[in-house]
Amino acid sequence: MTETVEIPTSVDQLTPQWLSGFLADNGREAKVTSVTAEPVGTGQMAGSYRLRLEYDDAAGLPPTMVAKLATGAPEQREFGSGVFRNEVRFYRDLADRFTVPKPDCYAATISDAATEFVLLLEDMGDAVQGDQITGCTPAQAEAVAVAAAGLHAPGWNDPGLLADMPLPGEPEREMMESILAPMADVYRDRFSPDSRGSAAIDWLVRNAGDWLVAPLDNAALIHGDLRVDNVLFGPRGEVTVIDWQTITTGNPLRDIAFLLSTSLTVEDRRKHERGIVASYHRALVTAGVTGYTLDQCWEDYVGNLIQAPLIIVFGSAAAQPTERGDAMFDAMLSRSAAAIDDLAPGGLGS
Repeated sequence: MTETVEIPTSVDQLTPQWLSGFLADNGREAKVTSVTAEPVGTGQMAGSYRLRLEYDDAAGLPPTMVAKLATGAPEQREFGSGVFRNEVRFYRDLADRFTVPKPDCYAATISDAATEFVLLLEDMGDAVQGDQITGCTPAQAEAVAVAAAGLHAPGWNDPGLLADMPLPGEPEREMMESILAPMADVYRDRFSPDSRGSAAIDWLVRNAGDWLVAPLDNAALIHGDLRVDNVLFGPRGEVTVIDWQTITTGNPLRDIAFLLSTSLTVEDRRKHERGIVASYHRALVTAGVTGYTLDQCWEDYVGNLIQAPLIIVFGSAAAQPTERGDAMFDAMLSRSAAAIDDLAPGGLGS
């Protein structure tokens, strides 16, 4: 992106002139003559808007796109700089390596400090965003899990990927442990979780450090926040995964544990989780993963249920507070606490 062009932090700054220059800097010589915008999605860290564009020369570009940009106060954007950098990196440098369904990216830019960014993404049209508070059906959860195999399998134990994005070590453990307990206290003060939810937070604080640095037999690129709010469902049940702000490397079942424990009702999870994990495992094998049994997959699923309370505690601190966001985090903790109590060794009594 040309250094003299300021990166917008408000949708009003996405003018035809700026968009034309932005597209040109990304190798797309289209001339935008008019733009209107409407908010879409329920993002907690950034704003997303559907742009309706008119061109003198469209250069093969569509009449609508989704623009994603950092729109919060400066301190909020500074706090979110790491996740903004992640998402731009995914679309710029990584997306083409993976078969997971995701939007096409037409243009991307980010500031050196990563406190400002803009992505122009494919508008998925008739697709409907999942609702984290309501949750999803078992069939939808299965479709997302199978789609996630297209993220995990291509980078399964890839030494180049792991060299580029190393697994966490002791410095990351020390940093996390230094802030986790205080952030857990902030969560309790803000949300007043019930006894099981509070026990899940206690369990998180006790176990997160050891879990973070435990040796892994298998690792891959993971989404890190795979839940139905971050999925678009098409009219024929097809899925598209969005919000690539929390990518990292780790045990791939972190994504599946987070998805099922937060996006299904407790009753649906108990009834269907083994079958969904089996479908996910079949998709891995079909995509070329070898030497990984279904029993290992299930053990990894149970062993990574901690992903849910971890993301809930950190995510609630990072997100701009909203009434919907508060209800969402409350529902997610309630569901994931039940999964931990059901499946983790000793449940929440240990």
